[in-house]
Amino acid sequence: MTTRGLSSGGLCLVLGGARSGKSAYAERRAAETGLDKVYVATSEAYDEEMRERIARHKAMRAEAGWHTIEEPLALAETMAVERGGDRVILVDCLTLWVTNLMMADRDVEAAASGLVEALSETTGQGPVILVSNEVGLGIVPDNAMARAFRDQAGRLHQQIASIAEEVVFVAAGLPLTLKG
Repeated sequence: MTTRGLSSGGLCLVLGGARSGKSAYAERRAAETGLDKVYVATSEAYDEEMRERIARHKAMRAEAGWHTIEEPLALAETMAVERGGDRVILVDCLTLWVTNLMMADRDVEAAASGLVEALSETTGQGPVILVSNEVGLGIVPDNAMARAFRDQAGRLHQQIASIAEEVVFVAAGLPLTLKG
């Protein structure tokens, strides 16, 4: 099945700023495939507001027929296990995943390479849509950790984009196809 450029085994990277409409766009694209929908959520709740936000999003996804997997760190392993031709997987979001890795003092470059490898090895085994915040369009961060985060996210985006069938940038709810 091909849906607006995303093949049955394709990989789509959706980038955009905060509140740009990237997640809604990715969810629509996933629903258009007609496949069972799996939502891999990478967010962790560090405070009450985030716990409430996660619960609200999880409830909305359940109502819309999504199966949610919460996985803040082991994304490559999750992709290797969950990817299959009878479902579409949406991962939201890669920048939260990078944050989680950094906060857990994990090797981000090794984890990113592992994810790229897992995605490459499972090509053709069902569509995957990856959502991530584009953080490289603003000013240079004023502290070392924020600069390291920006650099790690930027490198990850480049690696994913190089193997993706499609790359879309979303701004103000409007998609701009960069690749595919």
